[in-house]
Amino acid sequence: MKLVRYGERGAEKPGLVDAQGRLRDLSAHVTDIGGEMLADLGKLAAIDPETLPLVEGDPRFGACVGQVGKFICIGLNYSDHAAESGMEVPPEPVIFAKYTSAICGANDPIIIPRGSEKTDWEVELAVVIGKRAKYVSPEQAMEHVAGYCVCNDVSERSYQIERSGQWSKGKSQDNFGPIGPWLVTRDEIENPNDLRMWLKVNGEQMQDGSTKTMVYDVPFLVSYLSQFFTLHPGDVISTGTPPGVGLGMKPPRYLKAGDVVTLGIEGLGEQRQICVNDI
Repeated sequence: MKLVRYGERGAEKPGLVDAQGRLRDLSAHVTDIGGEMLADLGKLAAIDPETLPLVEGDPRFGACVGQVGKFICIGLNYSDHAAESGMEVPPEPVIFAKYTSAICGANDPIIIPRGSEKTDWEVELAVVIGKRAKYVSPEQAMEHVAGYCVCNDVSERSYQIERSGQWSKGKSQDNFGPIGPWLVTRDEIENPNDLRMWLKVNGEQMQDGSTKTMVYDVPFLVSYLSQFFTLHPGDVISTGTPPGVGLGMKPPRYLKAGDVVTLGIEGLGEQRQICVNDI
């Protein structure tokens, strides 16, 4: 299934994209795509999409998951990205947080913070937890995954690297966490560890990679994180980015107002964001 949340920000409705690409309303069956409902996706899978009302027009797609409790990110999870950043692959996953106020829809604008000169892009595979996970093994881990979506881990590099403290400072500005356009359930993706991913700025290819080059794969990451804290339904794990970010270019290249960022992952859809200055 491709599950979506559509409508104005803060008033999104649950929906489903059918096999013909048409948006259908799920409001009669669930109140939101998120939280505990993700633990019982069989209820939605049993619904015949043809019985759901069609949604007319071209509504905004919001973040594909609501009620996100934790937005967890993995740093330097691609060896070639670590190299372009001038850093070594860590012996264990680097964990940091994007605060949930950064979450927005897939096609909402990237808001460049006041005074920022180093706002950067990162296409990433995001994993959505569907079942409570604590101390799970890698062999058990996938049983706790509801599905996957595209994430752009937008980053302000000077805040992240040059302003002291933890990375979250440069990762959590408003609209720095577009997720979607839809949540693709686990049964539709045969192998999340072998998906092509790409990102362009103003039509120019910047990133062209694959999740198969991740250092730590999806089962390992879910298991690893569950050793430190409980993962709950609706938690989002963004798993790192391949090379091609602005920070790694010579000279570095960063986003400015008016730039258009497009990105996508095989089987998970595409995003499109216009960069605007914060006011």
